[in-house]
Amino acid sequence: MPLLNLWKSQPAEFQTRAVQQIVAFAGDGKLRDESSTCAEFREFLDQIDSDTLIKYADQCLEQPFPESGFVLQDIVNQIGKRLGFEVEFGRYRGVPSLIGHDGLWTTKTGIALVTEVKTTDAYQISLETSVSYRRRLIEQGKISETTSSILYVVGRSGTDDFESQVRGSRHAWDIRLIGVDALARLLKLRESMDDPAILERVRSILRPNEYTRVDGIIDLVFTTTNEATKDEQLESEGTDEGFPEDSAKKFTPVNFRPACFGRLAKVLKTPLMKRSTAIHASPDGKVGVYCGMSRLYQNPGNQGYWFAFHPGQRDALALYEKAYVAFACGSENALLLIPFATFDSWLPTLNQTVIEGRHYWHVKFEETKGKWMNLAKAEFPRRNVTEFYVTE
Repeated sequence: MPLLNLWKSQPAEFQTRAVQQIVAFAGDGKLRDESSTCAEFREFLDQIDSDTLIKYADQCLEQPFPESGFVLQDIVNQIGKRLGFEVEFGRYRGVPSLIGHDGLWTTKTGIALVTEVKTTDAYQISLETSVSYRRRLIEQGKISETTSSILYVVGRSGTDDFESQVRGSRHAWDIRLIGVDALARLLKLRESMDDPAILERVRSILRPNEYTRVDGIIDLVFTTTNEATKDEQLESEGTDEGFPEDSAKKFTPVNFRPACFGRLAKVLKTPLMKRSTAIHASPDGKVGVYCGMSRLYQNPGNQGYWFAFHPGQRDALALYEKAYVAFACGSENALLLIPFATFDSWLPTLNQTVIEGRHYWHVKFEETKGKWMNLAKAEFPRRNVTEFYVTE
């Protein structure tokens, strides 16, 4: 049975397994280039959550086994995919006729990272080898000299000798190093943000930069922390003039989004992996789904569900071939699932708020006897959205 089918049929069993055991379930259990084991294992990595992915990386470093370097190489490339890069997986074992990089990470804007994964610097690492990979890729026209660089992902924290080797090299400006732990933290940071503009700034950390002044790094940390805090406050408090809330419920947060995405994956018939706080996507990156949450807001004469939808979320959804917005009203059992193109056409009719330089749309729904209505600005009629209510 292929690894993915086995995992889906026995998910609880897999939670207790080490990554070495997972590989043994794939194909013939031997990681070789262009093998079924390789294909099945990479497909499996596409569909596990980031916490499990990071756990497997730690196992490769803390409890090494014969093929742990190859496994870590695939895990690092998977993290690259989740950071929004288009990833070309490298080979496990080099051959003279092919370029032997561990991975090639690119963006639509032309940025390219020739990636090398090293578990240790116990032996001398040849920078010239990686430099030659980059040079050959440039000669083939796959990457540009001006927008490409080399990224070493190192597994151990004690890499002083390797860092000194890079600094003393004539290629120092084209090479950057990052630890596996730091790369994992960057992934978690990326998953807390919906705005593609912030994602681009996260990715920029991995490129060679001049750090005499660290304003850019400080700005990134401040912006992402500030954005996450404000989004959490909006979503958990959700006070809106249209639905005055019961003060006794004001402190009660809602967080049933994981259950919502589990249900949405079944409805859309595709696995949905976390890409940011409110957006999940299919492993192939073609389907993207935003999911907002709201509890019931009510007073004696007015009740309904309220959501804040942000421009960054709109921009992120626009990048997918197929995109949807889902609104969970009170729980995962009451979902409205709307094609993004349809919902996007509604935005000019919705109320908006600008506060502290931030802009978002108010999305409001009411339900009466099974009929769902979207509330627009006063000059627009209410919109019947019952057809989008998920019954599966």
